Amino acid sequence: MNYFELFDLPFRASIDHTGVQKKYIQLQKKFHPDFYTKLSHDEQEDAENQSAHINKAYGIFKDKNKTLEYFLRQKEIIEHDEKFNLPNDFLMEMLEINEAITEKENAAELVNEWQQKLEDEVRDILKSQDHIDYSAEDLSRLKTYYYKKKYLLRILDRLAD
Repeated sequence: MNYFELFDLPFRASIDHTGVQKKYIQLQKKFHPDFYTKLSHDEQEDAENQSAHINKAYGIFKDKNKTLEYFLRQKEIIEHDEKFNLPNDFLMEMLEINEAITEKENAAELVNEWQQKLEDEVRDILKSQDHIDYSAEDLSRLKTYYYKKKYLLRILDRLAD
């Protein structure tokens, strides 16, 4: 069972987060190990495993970037430690941002502009509630978006230091 099924969520790149916490609490009430203390060791262990599974899923669904990553992994669009080649124009822009960081210029503003630009590139895919069967082009756009966003998040981490 994947995490979307566990939380009764549609299998999409972007989810409605409003019901996720409610579902998490509901699942924890059902499977939390504290409720299984009087049962057999095997049943306690199963409850602990299920609770850990629920916690991991909740951690993914609380973060839209992790949700997208999990979705793309489930679709086998991205792989662990994949070396993805980002477009050259994007890399050139990131070089400018890195130079702005070094020179302590308006790097945060540039990163925020790029984040907005990236969101705009895939907004139609992420916001559509109809996307159950994504086209190959949609999945390719989401993959590129994911890796660009990941790159920008690393730059933001550098800015925070």
